[in-house]
Amino acid sequence: MWKAISVAPVVLSTFIGLVGLPPSVRAQQADAPPLVKQLNNGNWLPQKEAEDLRDELFYQRAVHSYMTMLPVLNTIGMRDGSEATFGKGYNILPIWKDRMDARTWVPTPNADVIYSMNYLDLKETGPLVVAAPANVIGMFTDFFQRTITDVGLIGPDRARGGLYLLLPPDYSGDIPQGYFAFKSQTYNVLLFFRTVMKKGESAPDPKAAVAAAEQTRVYPLWTPEKDVKPMQFPNASGKRIDMMYPVDNKFWTKLKAFIDYEPSSAIDPELRGVLASIGMVKGQPFNPSQKQKELLQKAVETAPKMILAMRQLGRPDQRDRYYTDRQYLNTWAAGTSEWLQDGYLDVNQRASYFQIAFSTASAMVMRTIGAGSKYPFAVRDANGDFLNGASTYKLHLPPNPPAALFWAVTAYNITDGTMVETPQLLPSINSLGKVATNGDGSIDIWFGPAKPAEAADTNFIQTVNGRNFLAAVRLYGTGVEFFDQTWKPDDVVKVK
Repeated sequence: MWKAISVAPVVLSTFIGLVGLPPSVRAQQADAPPLVKQLNNGNWLPQKEAEDLRDELFYQRAVHSYMTMLPVLNTIGMRDGSEATFGKGYNILPIWKDRMDARTWVPTPNADVIYSMNYLDLKETGPLVVAAPANVIGMFTDFFQRTITDVGLIGPDRARGGLYLLLPPDYSGDIPQGYFAFKSQTYNVLLFFRTVMKKGESAPDPKAAVAAAEQTRVYPLWTPEKDVKPMQFPNASGKRIDMMYPVDNKFWTKLKAFIDYEPSSAIDPELRGVLASIGMVKGQPFNPSQKQKELLQKAVETAPKMILAMRQLGRPDQRDRYYTDRQYLNTWAAGTSEWLQDGYLDVNQRASYFQIAFSTASAMVMRTIGAGSKYPFAVRDANGDFLNGASTYKLHLPPNPPAALFWAVTAYNITDGTMVETPQLLPSINSLGKVATNGDGSIDIWFGPAKPAEAADTNFIQTVNGRNFLAAVRLYGTGVEFFDQTWKPDDVVKVK
């Protein structure tokens, strides 16, 4: 007991001595929690440092917002470009009746089917009925490009055609019988139909595919027949149409308009919080300061480079490799059409996809025999070097590509997935037209700035000198040989 008492005066005198020291000296001599030491010895930051860090966080949140909201702006860009050219309305269905070529700027379009695309506003019209023709390959998605339903062989109509009823997110009324009824998470809905052309002697014949597309009917559920607007099917082919997402601060103004128009439930609460941190709150003014405008502009310029860098450097886990011995990639990286991997939402892969593509549906991802579609694509040649439009390449397809409907090969720009534009205008070759074959039934496709002497005219795709490109192989009605990999496209080979 007496030992404890004798120590007390020493401890007390030490404490009194510490209290009497200046704060900076006390901090050095007394122990402190780790974060106190790390954060400026427990003091507020210098004003300039605090302001710089606040701005850096704003910028990082803007980059995150860009990457997560790119699917929305991707769709908005297509809608705005279409409506500026053809007008707005549930009854206006532009059809690329002579095929879509490089003059239509849209991410990775398919020049080898007939496209029909419209943008429906369920807030304006209420529930809409879409009479889908038979044998459509299509889908409805909300404006986040989340699939509402496939249409066609993988959809509920099973390629027989049928009546689809699209319901607004806040709809609580009666749902009549006789429809394939689906509720969208956004008021805005993308209608995307593809119809397959007939095989022609020298080129695909689009007539029947166009006639099928023109059987589509769209009308409000509760509107009397006499008041339904008649359908319009403008021909979108041959026109210069910019349907790409914005590359400047319009990205943010269009995003804010979308947030204000759609229900809060369209965006999950955490992402709404990220958007709120850069000043975007539904129903409230968006008034960024001059500094914030500069940071938003920086984000809209830098975020696409970050996504491009991810695509360029590749996935460390290599989930996106279709084969162990080929360069071909899977743009869904073996995930689902909702961008789900085993246990997580693959936000990087989703951003990579929507930088160069649009629309995603189960039929594109599921391993269905003779019904779905597959899209292996290459950005590198057999040596692992990036494809460059200044060089000449050959792609060898073994005999009998497993595609019950058709196969196609197309060249795209790597940055945004638009078709490579040269005097050729259609940078695509498919099995529905005249294609030169080898004696064993295999096919050689050539790429380059000028046609090599040994290449058939029908088998040559012109590239832009000095610009990188990607080569996509499409297989519609994919056969089992693709899935068990007994049939594989050869790598793209650089020709000297």
